[in-house]
Amino acid sequence: MSHAPTHDRQQHAQHPDNQHVPRTSWALLAVALAAQILVVLDISVVNTALPTIGRSLQLAGDDLQWLVTAYVMMSGGGLLLGGRVSDLLSRRAVFLAGLGLFTAASIASGFAESGAQLVGARAVQGLSAALLTPSALALITTTYSGAQRKAALSLWGAVGSLGVAAGVLVGGAITTWTSWQFIFWVNGPVGLVAFLAGRRIIAKEDVARPDRGAFDLPGALSVLAGLATLIYTLGGTSTHGWVSIWTATGLGVSAVLLVAFLKLEQRAARPLLPPHVWKVDALVSGTAVMLGVTGILVGSVFLTSIFMQTVLGFSALRTGVAFLPFALALTAGTVVARHLLALVAPRLVATSGLVVVVGAAALLSTAPGDAQYASDLLPGLVGLGFGVGMVFVPVSVTSMMGIPPSHAGVASGFLMTGHEIGAALGVAVLSAVASTAGSLATPDGAADAFSRGFVAAAVIAGLVAVFAMVRMPATRAAVGAGMHLH
Repeated sequence: MSHAPTHDRQQHAQHPDNQHVPRTSWALLAVALAAQILVVLDISVVNTALPTIGRSLQLAGDDLQWLVTAYVMMSGGGLLLGGRVSDLLSRRAVFLAGLGLFTAASIASGFAESGAQLVGARAVQGLSAALLTPSALALITTTYSGAQRKAALSLWGAVGSLGVAAGVLVGGAITTWTSWQFIFWVNGPVGLVAFLAGRRIIAKEDVARPDRGAFDLPGALSVLAGLATLIYTLGGTSTHGWVSIWTATGLGVSAVLLVAFLKLEQRAARPLLPPHVWKVDALVSGTAVMLGVTGILVGSVFLTSIFMQTVLGFSALRTGVAFLPFALALTAGTVVARHLLALVAPRLVATSGLVVVVGAAALLSTAPGDAQYASDLLPGLVGLGFGVGMVFVPVSVTSMMGIPPSHAGVASGFLMTGHEIGAALGVAVLSAVASTAGSLATPDGAADAFSRGFVAAAVIAGLVAVFAMVRMPATRAAVGAGMHLH
C-alpha cells in the first residue's frame, strides 16, 4: 500500500468538517482501530481468567482486581502526557513506539511468574497504551473529514465499548483452550502485523524537535501520581475499609497531588492541559460522560465475571460465551445510536442509553444466589449492553468535532483519559462497594456483593444521565460544531 498523499492530509487537517474534499483511504483507520482493539481488549481480557491466574500465581481474592486496575490506572494517568507528546512529535513515530512497547509488554505479561511481575508488566502495558491511544485518535481526526470523519469516530466509539465486552469472550476461550498466558501472547502477532502495516501506511511527518520544557513533565508526573494514588486507595478499601486512617491518608495525598497539578498548569508556560480545553463544552461534557459510562461497563463486567464463575460455577469458556449476547446488544446499541444522531440531539441519545442502563443495573441487582442465567442475568446483561452502546457513539462523535489538528492529540488524550480513568474507577469503586456486602472469593459473599455492586451501578448511571441531559450538546447542529483551541 502507498502512503496517503501529503496534500490530501493537509487539506483534511485544514478543513476538518468539509464534506466535499476527496475521500481518503480507510487503510489508516484499519491500522488505528486494530491497535486500539488490542488496548481495549486488554482492559477486560483478564476478567474470565482471573480465578485461573489467581490459583496459578497464588493471589488472594482482594488482589485480583489489581490485574485490571494496574493497567487502566497507568494508562489513564499517562494519557494527557501521551496526547501532548503526539502533538509535539511525529504522530506516526509516537503511534509506532506505543504499539511496539505495548506488544513487548504483552509478551512479558505472559512470562510472569508471580503476581508482582504480572502487575508490573500490566502497568507497562498501560503506559504504552497512554502513548498509543491519543496518537491513534489524533491520526484519525487529522486524516479524515466530513462524513468519513463521523463514520470513523463512530467506529472508534464502538471499539471502545465492544472491545471491553469482547475481551471477556476472547479471554475465556483462550484460557480454556490453551492457558492464561496466551491471553497476553496473542497480542504479539497481532501487534507485529499492525506495526508493520502502520510503518507502510501512515505517512511520515516533518516535525520540528521541541525542547524538553514543552512536555510539562512536572504536570505529567503530578497528575499521574495523583490519579494513581486515588485509584490505589479506592482499590484498597476492601481491605482497610472506607473509614480508616489508611483510606483517609490516601485520599488526602491524592487530593494534594491533583490540586498541585492544577496549580502547575496555571503557572506553566506551555501546560500539559491548555486552559482553553476547559472551554470546549462538548469535549468536557463528553469526557465526563465517557468516564461514568466506562466505569459502569468495566466494573459490571468485572463483577459479573466473578459472579458467573464463583457463584454459578461457570468455566472460563462458558463465562465468555455467556457474555456474547451482551456484546451483540452493545453492537446493536451503537448502530441504533448512530442512526438516531441524524434525527435527534446527542444528549437525548446518550441520556436514553443511560436510562436503559439504570433499569438494567437495577434488574441485575435482584439476582439471587441460586440465579439462573437465562432468567436472572440475560435480560439485564442485554439491556446493559444496549444502553452502554447507545452512549459511546454520541460521546465519541461530539467530543472531537471542531478540534483543530494542532490540538487533536491533547483533546483525544483528554477524552481517552476519561475512558481509562473511568475503567479504573469503575472496577475500584464497584468492587469496593460490593465488598462491603461480602467477599468476592466465596460463593455466598460474591452473591451478596454482586447485588450491592449493581445497586451502586444503577445510582451512578442515574447521576450520569442527569449530567448528560444538562451538559451535552442540545442540537444536531452541535455535532459538527466546536470551539477552536487557538
